[in-house]
Amino acid sequence: MEIEKHPLEPFLPAKAKLLMLGSFPPQKKRWSMDFYYPNLNNDMWRIFGVLFFNDKDYFLNPTRKAFCRERIIDFLNEKGIALFDTASSVRRLQDNASDKFLEVVEATDIAAMLRRLPECKAIVTTGQKATDTLRQQLDVEEPKVGDYSEFVFEKRAMRLYRMPSSSRAYPLALDKKAAAYRIMYQDLQLLP
Repeated sequence: MEIEKHPLEPFLPAKAKLLMLGSFPPQKKRWSMDFYYPNLNNDMWRIFGVLFFNDKDYFLNPTRKAFCRERIIDFLNEKGIALFDTASSVRRLQDNASDKFLEVVEATDIAAMLRRLPECKAIVTTGQKATDTLRQQLDVEEPKVGDYSEFVFEKRAMRLYRMPSSSRAYPLALDKKAAAYRIMYQDLQLLP
């Protein structure tokens, strides 16, 4: 089976306070933009739109057939939110984006990434595969979905938040996903 290397560079704003980690991007044929959470069947940018702009479609481009990468990047830089995934290379065991059929070949070096983000105080994983892959590297208890665990990374007090998956395949309505993320962003003082 073919090994896929991660198609994107980590997005690491210098002043990032939060590192968001998924497992691995969907296949490029499903993308609507060349960035994270790229397909229209993923609710991550809708969650951000609801929380920060009271508009689930805030990050859609005028055609409503793709997300606006530039608007997203400006927002992430302003808020101090970094993005990457817990896997740097994978094998897809089926022709889809499901974590269930994703075999991690090479995990991302999370410690090295955190060293590049000295102001980062929290990590959020957005799925079980991402949480499991991260916990193989860092000594942190697994939080319940919608909650966090505290841990220390190289003398830095941190939190690991485990949020609901933003995939539409995850059986939770957009408003319920947004409510879970709202608590985290308020805790981190990124949202009033």
